[in-house]
Amino acid sequence: MIYLAIILFVVFLDQYSKYLILTHIAPVKTFPIIPGFFHLTYVENTGAAFSLFSDMQFFLILITLIFIGILIFFLYKIPKYRENFWINISLSFIIGGAIGNLIDRIRLNYVVDFLDFRMIKFAIFNFSDVFVVCGSILLVIALLANKNFFENNDLK
Repeated sequence: MIYLAIILFVVFLDQYSKYLILTHIAPVKTFPIIPGFFHLTYVENTGAAFSLFSDMQFFLILITLIFIGILIFFLYKIPKYRENFWINISLSFIIGGAIGNLIDRIRLNYVVDFLDFRMIKFAIFNFSDVFVVCGSILLVIALLANKNFFENNDLK
């Protein structure tokens, strides 16, 4: 139950933040929070990470649906033991983030990005992206920390 709550929280946070950006920032394009360092900048991303596969929405929707399905399968199949807690949390972050961006692709035909760290000249991104990346890093760490994960879990 906690994992479903995490997924729903991630989707809500992502979609609500994008709603605020669409209603308040899109008309002005950018709003400096810390001038020259961090801005809220409205961008329509028709691709995946770093605008890969731009204007290939059907492909990206299909791949995302398959990816979410596989992750939900693993989240369901992994026993809810204490040793697997962080693995399941990380999967919940990734699933929630993927769903957040999927909603944009289906509803708008692009993903709304707005977190703009200008000091490091990095790609503009959103909260879904943050959860997918943090969830992926956490998953690697959790799997490495749980040395017996693959021996103790039958994921067939």
